[in-house]
Amino acid sequence: MPLHVPPAPAPALRSVLTALGSATAVREARIPALHSAQGPATPELPLPVHVLDRITPEGVSATRLAGWRFQIRRGESAVAAAETRLTPDGWVFSHFFEGPYVASTERALRQAESLPQPYQPRLLSLPGLYMLTLWLHGDLTDDGAGGHPAATDLLVPLAPAPPGIPAHVPHRVSDLLPVLTHRVTPVRLMGSPA
Repeated sequence: MPLHVPPAPAPALRSVLTALGSATAVREARIPALHSAQGPATPELPLPVHVLDRITPEGVSATRLAGWRFQIRRGESAVAAAETRLTPDGWVFSHFFEGPYVASTERALRQAESLPQPYQPRLLSLPGLYMLTLWLHGDLTDDGAGGHPAATDLLVPLAPAPPGIPAHVPHRVSDLLPVLTHRVTPVRLMGSPA
């Protein structure tokens, strides 16, 4: 099934296009793939980036929109990513980056396109675990900016994933969230105050 990619805010896209057109921004990124002259670099597949700030003892997740990430494509594959963030003055370009999450995101998106049910793709960052997942949201009417993971949504851990959590294996939120809750819950030491 095709994925239903939510449209990014127009100012976010404009900020990325401006950065791609800026020799200074591209040079400062220190990403060799952006410097090469193998055709134009184009921003594609805007994904809202949500951060999972906390998981309550009851298993309820609290997420917030942190930005929009664009895959920067040159030719047939993504060579980098560009991230935007929201400021009091609106959406602005944040930075370019490369690394394993670029290819891993592209792989997870291709994998998600083969699923029988349509989804809205998003990224969900779990800073406490140094983990990033492709969040496949089942409500296609959402604008991508709000919401929290529903029990039936899928999370696909991107590589590199934390030890014991296999990358590129889709998990229902209801199955993976308890594992994540256990991982981020501090362990009390014997004799420490309750």
